[in-house]
Amino acid sequence: MRDHLKSLNPEQKHAVTAQEGPVIVLAGAGSGKTRVLTMRIAYLMAEKGVQPENILAVTFTKKAAGEMKERVQKLVPGSSGLWIGTFHSVFARILRQEAAAVGYTPDFVIYDREDQEKIIKRIVADDVSLSGTFSTSAILSTISKAKNNLVTTEVFAQRASTLFEETVAAVYPRYQSRLRNNNGFDFDDLITVPIQLFSRKPEILKKYRDRFTSILVDEYQDTNRAQYQLIRLLTQEHRNICVVGDDDQSIYRWRGADIRNILEFEKDFSGAEVFRLEQNYRSTKNILKAAVSVVQNNKGRKGKTLWSQNPEGEKVEVIETRNEHEEADRIVEKIHSEIFTNKRTFNDFAVLYRTNAQSRVLEDALRRRGLSYVIVGGIRFYERKEIKDLLAYCKLVVNPQDNVSFRRVVNLPFRGIGKVSVERLEAFAREQDIPLLQAAARVEEIDAITRRIKDNITSFYQLIDKYISLKEKLSPNELVRALIDETGMLQMYKKDISPDSQNRAENIQELFNSINEYVTRTETPSISGFLEEIALVNDIDSWDSSSNAITLMTLHSAKGLEFPVVMIAGCEDGLFPLTRSMDDPDALEEERRLFYVGITRAKEKVYLLWAYERRKYNQQVMSVASRFLDELDESVVLKTALRQRRRTASGGFSGKQASARTSGAAGSISSGPSQDTYSQQPSKYRKDVRVKHKIFGEGVIVGVGGRGTHQTVSVVFDDGTRKKFIVEYANLTVLG
Repeated sequence: MRDHLKSLNPEQKHAVTAQEGPVIVLAGAGSGKTRVLTMRIAYLMAEKGVQPENILAVTFTKKAAGEMKERVQKLVPGSSGLWIGTFHSVFARILRQEAAAVGYTPDFVIYDREDQEKIIKRIVADDVSLSGTFSTSAILSTISKAKNNLVTTEVFAQRASTLFEETVAAVYPRYQSRLRNNNGFDFDDLITVPIQLFSRKPEILKKYRDRFTSILVDEYQDTNRAQYQLIRLLTQEHRNICVVGDDDQSIYRWRGADIRNILEFEKDFSGAEVFRLEQNYRSTKNILKAAVSVVQNNKGRKGKTLWSQNPEGEKVEVIETRNEHEEADRIVEKIHSEIFTNKRTFNDFAVLYRTNAQSRVLEDALRRRGLSYVIVGGIRFYERKEIKDLLAYCKLVVNPQDNVSFRRVVNLPFRGIGKVSVERLEAFAREQDIPLLQAAARVEEIDAITRRIKDNITSFYQLIDKYISLKEKLSPNELVRALIDETGMLQMYKKDISPDSQNRAENIQELFNSINEYVTRTETPSISGFLEEIALVNDIDSWDSSSNAITLMTLHSAKGLEFPVVMIAGCEDGLFPLTRSMDDPDALEEERRLFYVGITRAKEKVYLLWAYERRKYNQQVMSVASRFLDELDESVVLKTALRQRRRTASGGFSGKQASARTSGAAGSISSGPSQDTYSQQPSKYRKDVRVKHKIFGEGVIVGVGGRGTHQTVSVVFDDGTRKKFIVEYANLTVLG
């Protein structure tokens, strides 16, 4: 172990060997945080005598947890008793062990977003007063936010003040009731229910406090208040908590992450030791300097001074383009240039963007040039219809109370069990207060269902009941293969010669491969274990970094990854940062952190692109360069101006590039004055200046962005209305 410690830099070593009690490691981008975390786990076992089963380490992705576990086992062989996993997988495991204490059985299912929305749709459909008022997605998101903030159904109802909140207040308790009746949890429950369990059952809390005497948390800046509360409960007595994170990389506020958790750690855990990992091992000095020059504009940060011994490297290139199509073409050209000049391969490149909608134009450009790419965040394998159908069969076998899965497969493949028959079955189930599968077993008692349909429902029940009795006798891969063969699902797609059906058949075959892999690498495989594993998978967990393809993904998905070359598209105010963030200081700081995260994914080269105009809401909209580009340290930036293109006979632009940006040259389009010219022309539109608009009246400028013809202003009018304008088109009169 001591030989391994010699490989650490001084601050890393201090963090690894720190005293017992609360420890916070502020780890800058590329500073070796995973190495420090795994080394600390190994150090606790090898040097401090902590038993593997007394250590709990949690992170946010299965991929990160797997990497951590693998590294620890190499450092300390025989450490198989460790609990290392994501927050959701660790506490799902605890819930399975303590299911009876919360009124569940250990075979509960975990519902994904689609299943959750189906439950809410049925609740809304069953109540005329709720029907068609608000989207199920909005209702579900609000319930999720309430859970993450530990707001109970009762408290939410007390606080409800708008029609929407009152609607959610009516749905929330019914949603929870249906989850319980189905013996199912959603993702939020995997965190909030253990909190309820520990709060109501002190003896169970003591059991896990005594077990986990050393707790480590990765990516602490991404924790929400519920996750924070769980950690507080488990560490309140022994206080052996080590968290690793970076306040400059807190980018998940929209899903509940609370930056206060990391900013106030020393306040919450008095006497905490603080270590700063400031040496970056990933990026060149120029990349690092560019990233830091932007993020240091944030006020809500603890502060670090990142440095690197890597080479200076190339400057960060900022490229101005005419529109999103030219932006995509420039990205393709730069990839070609990098490949031929620097002998790079496709998997050296990551193209990042703020919103998923940006990917289509980028994909089109890559396809036209025949470049291999993979997109992270599209339709995930386990979300494909045919896979979800088969998994619904498995869920029903594992958990016979799962009414959502019952409805999905009772007539798949076609059995002649129509909507009316299912509704009659549901009515009987409600009357008897039993799950749908149990109602199917008693279908003979339902006079309103015809003889033929009764036989079909009975046949379906017998099929499921058969595999319920076999689930403990067959391995997961044997059970699934037998179930698929008997249902005829695979044959149904094989018989249809359409390309779509053939693809579905291939996906089913791939599901077999997935189950076989799970069985091979798991000590005690079970069908419920397989279902839990795939329920908790995310985009990055399914990404294959070894494939030789250009990676396309959102900036959020890129966190934790690194690439030799990173290209960020759409660096424009309104897109990055998003419009809704520009007038909210906290949201704007998070957008700036996201920009920082994007740049620091790069090891050798960064390209930042923006478009002078972009198609939004089915119309071309003028854009201004992102304010973050203005914040970059100019000494490490190379700006490429809007290049000229000759007009073709049809009035479009040819692909030929003019030798330089020109003004009024024959056969070319003038791009107007440069950004430097704009910066030399002071504007009369400044913050705190009063202006008048012919429609909205008088107001005060509260924010200014862009330059010249790209300049924008945010105005708060005297009646409280807030508007943002492009100055050139706003017709604002300056009052002084």
